[in-house]
Amino acid sequence: MRVSVVVPAFNEEKLLPATLASIHAALRSFESRGWAWELIVCDNNSTDGTAEAARKAGARVVFEPVNQIARSRNTGAAAATGDWLIFVDADSQPSPELFAEVADCIQSGRYVAGGCIVRMDERRWIADFLTGLWNFLSRLRLCTWFAGSFSFCEARAFREVGGFNQELYASEEIDLSKRLNKLARREGKRMIILHRHPLITSARKLRLYSGAELLGFMRRAVFSPRATVTSREACSPWYDGRR
Repeated sequence: MRVSVVVPAFNEEKLLPATLASIHAALRSFESRGWAWELIVCDNNSTDGTAEAARKAGARVVFEPVNQIARSRNTGAAAATGDWLIFVDADSQPSPELFAEVADCIQSGRYVAGGCIVRMDERRWIADFLTGLWNFLSRLRLCTWFAGSFSFCEARAFREVGGFNQELYASEEIDLSKRLNKLARREGKRMIILHRHPLITSARKLRLYSGAELLGFMRRAVFSPRATVTSREACSPWYDGRR
């Protein structure tokens, strides 16, 4: 078995080293089973030291010139040689226990893809509320949506459904989850959202953006969802470069 971990990164020199250190520690869960792995960072047209930080941490670096999360993940996946793909955002830290659960799912042969619940690295009521709501919805059998910050997928299935939708600047993970769910049902398999070992992810957007800015984005997403997620400008919290 060979596993490819793909990390999309846009101007992430501050948080990327800690993320890659946590991934290296978590990868021991695969090594203990005799599995091979590779770590790929997709530099998504960064203007800081992201690529250098990735190389120092022992990652293979590939470059995607178009600043878009879906393209960055797809470019990393295109360079991957693993039987399974694991996508981890550059501001998130998986644990060895989480990777061990992923390995169990892979070995079971029952799943096409999956994700996990998330927890932010700062305890604020709004962060707890939003992540709690997402974690609840994502685990519903009618949804089974993985968070963009962490997902794993059989490489064959990822390529069969066409990867992440490059028309989307946000919610691309939900779109992919829906297509993978359909594939899983056709094959008599499932998707799963793991819940025993949450992914720790950064709450920095709550520090960097005012409540008015975040509410403005959510309002646009609710009332004009398609127009919002297909516009880079409308999805500014992911693309304006604030770090």
